[in-house]
Amino acid sequence: MDDKDQRIIRTLQREGRMTNQDLAAEVNLSPSPCLRRVKLLEQSGVIKGYSADIDAEAYGLGVTVFVRVSLADHTEATVKQFESDIERVDQVLECYVMTGSSDYLLRVVVADLADYEKFVRQKLHPIGGVASLDSSFVYGVVKKTNVLPMLID
Repeated sequence: MDDKDQRIIRTLQREGRMTNQDLAAEVNLSPSPCLRRVKLLEQSGVIKGYSADIDAEAYGLGVTVFVRVSLADHTEATVKQFESDIERVDQVLECYVMTGSSDYLLRVVVADLADYEKFVRQKLHPIGGVASLDSSFVYGVVKKTNVLPMLID
């Protein structure tokens, strides 16, 4: 991947609905080679898809919670079951396997505190093998972006 590919990716991350003509002008390419590069980036899996960036609060999910999850044991069955179950929980937007004092970090969105309690009681507690949950509520956002940085040479 060269500098032009990175510029295409960064531009599409900022504005995924722009025309190929506008994209080509933005990255200083003619439209045909630009489109060819975009297609190659899609085919290689670098560009995985396109989506809308939705304001969760305006959508009705104004509370973001980071939940640290520790498992009771780390058997293959427990880990597979937790990961399989968590993939099906719509309120969990991201789930990361972590080093350190907890095993997973979840990014969860809910409408309000009552909704979070319902989420914990009805979605997290039934998942077997969970030893502990530690929740941190977001009360402000300093920076949020999906635009990856340029690679450093």
